[in-house]
Amino acid sequence: MLSHNIKNLRTAKGISQVELAKALFVSKQSVSNWENDNIMPSVEMLIKIAKYFSVSTDFLLGLDSNESIPTDGLTPAQISHIKMIINDIRGTD
Repeated sequence: MLSHNIKNLRTAKGISQVELAKALFVSKQSVSNWENDNIMPSVEMLIKIAKYFSVSTDFLLGLDSNESIPTDGLTPAQISHIKMIINDIRGTD
């Protein structure tokens, strides 16, 4: 699950393994190993990966299926606007 989630988040962001590795200060081989389920990132690295992709560690580990969108620093009006956009994409009110 973790390997699948890291790869999906990386490809959704449109970045290569090399780019992710540079952002996290690890080797491309480390990213490849995570995505191929050869090794698990350390707890500290898991936190860095979650922060990089703005998701929870529970989401990365497959314990929570809800991907969150950070709204820190946004006004209530801006948050409301984001919710409207999400509902529009979903086709709901």
